[in-house]
Amino acid sequence: MVIPEPGIARIHFTIDERYFHAGGAAHGTSYFKMLDDAAFYAANSLVTDRFLLTTAFNLLLTKPLREGPVIAEGRWVSGQRRVFVAEARLIDSDGEEAARGTGTFMRSRIALAGLPGYRAE
Repeated sequence: MVIPEPGIARIHFTIDERYFHAGGAAHGTSYFKMLDDAAFYAANSLVTDRFLLTTAFNLLLTKPLREGPVIAEGRWVSGQRRVFVAEARLIDSDGEEAARGTGTFMRSRIALAGLPGYRAE
């Protein structure tokens, strides 16, 4: 995962047959996970004290994902205090958009400093 600047997140994933449904492409839950992660990290990159929780997420799946690399790009849209909105898109190995989503995230009572993988600054 890369946070090139506050409010932007980019995550590289690899899809393989473990994530396929019976039709031979990635299951919708895989799309959700990748989109939610990218949008979450974009929004949470603006917060230094609390963990954000996903409260809603809308998906638009536009292309089947087959085996190979996928890039999830997230971008903060609005919000700075309690509720944040961020969007994300999935880019397949051909450079084409395969899905997009918009999420709403709420500041929790969970301190970031107490979670593994987060550091206090």
